[in-house]
Amino acid sequence: LKIALWVGLIVSAPVWLYQLWAFIAPGLHRHERRYSYAFAAIAAPLFAAGALLAYFIVDKGLSFLLEAGLTGLSNQLEVTRYISFVTNMILIFGVAFEFPLMVLMLNFVGLVSARKLLSWWRVAVFIFFAFSAVVTPTPDPFGMTALAICLCALYFAAVGVAFLNDKRRGRGKEVYAGLD
Repeated sequence: LKIALWVGLIVSAPVWLYQLWAFIAPGLHRHERRYSYAFAAIAAPLFAAGALLAYFIVDKGLSFLLEAGLTGLSNQLEVTRYISFVTNMILIFGVAFEFPLMVLMLNFVGLVSARKLLSWWRVAVFIFFAFSAVVTPTPDPFGMTALAICLCALYFAAVGVAFLNDKRRGRGKEVYAGLD
């Protein structure tokens, strides 16, 4: 039933996503619609990349967990727990890959500048590694490091785009820079 639910949700996604968009779109201005198209076009591949990384990490993590332990014992997985575990990991990794998009949204709105984002890089890297340590299924450093490095790379790419956006908008220039 869980597999049927997920497959049905994924297959029917174009219909319910269109209905959601048809509800939201009339309240948006033209430039807001343009931004929402761009962010939706970026969000889908980011989520898919996170899901793909989760698939590989779960594969490596479960093989490590099943091989670890006493020799001579056979391990069996319960199907419902396995399916819920894999779907939870795919959702967690997919949503985690959306974080740079949220950073860009904050920059495009004007709440956070690129310089401020770059000054927070140490905190961001620490949070990414701590988050990765909590959500990855195995105690080995492979899964944790893979997720954290991907999140760090996406964060720095988002900061780079934020710098381009700030330069385009003329932010960061002091009003009285030319005066003594």
